[in-house]
Amino acid sequence: MRILADAFGGDNAPSEILKGCAAAKRAYGYDITLVGDEQKIKACAAHDGTDISGMDILHADGVFSMETQPTALLKEGKDTSMAVGLRALADGAGDAFVSAGSTGALLVGATFLVKRIKGVKRPALGAVMPSATTPFILVDTGANAECTVPMLCSFAKLGDIYMRQILGVENPRVGLANIGTEATKGTKLQIEAYQALSELPDIHFTGNVEVRDIPLGAADVVVADGFTGNVILKMYEGVAKMMSNEIKAMFKKNPLTMLSYLGVKSGMDGFRKKLDYKQYGGAPILGVQKPVIKAHGSSDAYAFQSALRQAADCVNGDVTGKVKEALQREPQSESVGE
Repeated sequence: MRILADAFGGDNAPSEILKGCAAAKRAYGYDITLVGDEQKIKACAAHDGTDISGMDILHADGVFSMETQPTALLKEGKDTSMAVGLRALADGAGDAFVSAGSTGALLVGATFLVKRIKGVKRPALGAVMPSATTPFILVDTGANAECTVPMLCSFAKLGDIYMRQILGVENPRVGLANIGTEATKGTKLQIEAYQALSELPDIHFTGNVEVRDIPLGAADVVVADGFTGNVILKMYEGVAKMMSNEIKAMFKKNPLTMLSYLGVKSGMDGFRKKLDYKQYGGAPILGVQKPVIKAHGSSDAYAFQSALRQAADCVNGDVTGKVKEALQREPQSESVGE
């Protein structure tokens, strides 16, 4: 297995990306190809003392800026590390690609360079997130702000396959994010999607899920249009950060509270770890020909290492193959997600 890594994507590139790749190679033995300016990669590794021996380097002159229009990746940005890496993936030079760069550009590249799986009209961005019980996947988290009913049904199928193949959940519970649990709640889109999801034969649809119940483990797959999903994701991250900061401040009030912390330290460490996005890796772009993982833009070495592990899990779990199989079983007159 060979994983292609965008060495210049993200806020902390290339330093933390290289460290994450080195850690993943030590821990898991992955074959890794670093994509980016070869001279700068070697200089950064030497400066930080990061061991990149045993990794290949695929040279790319440019870096795709976060401020650049995503569609520019296909023309003006064709020589950037992201575009070169995605083309290499499409050409068979690797089994998966990981980048912490521009989400929009990565979606454009995954769709038009790596290509969609036949039968998938709109790839979706998934995010694995913690709950009070077990992790769940939220689909879509921003790739498709406006959706149709078939698109939401497609997201449900993609999320179901991911949970089965990667997290080993048998018969995942699929819920539709909504403002109420009743079938008549929501806009026309949610009302019609509820009916359509109820009729899908291979999906365990459990109904609407109110956002307040998502952190409590109400579903294994939460389906939403990209706008709603992104709002849920950002709120989730913000509340988790706020809670972590408030708890830390509470125990630092005075010597007595600091002493009391020692009694609950192990439990607090577990709680913080559960809320830490870094252990979950990144967001898979579901519905394209090969695994493409969007790592968090502010990924440090550990977060990027986790994203590499997630990419390997997608390859080993044959997520794209399972999506193809699922779509082949369905007689369709038009692509899923129209």
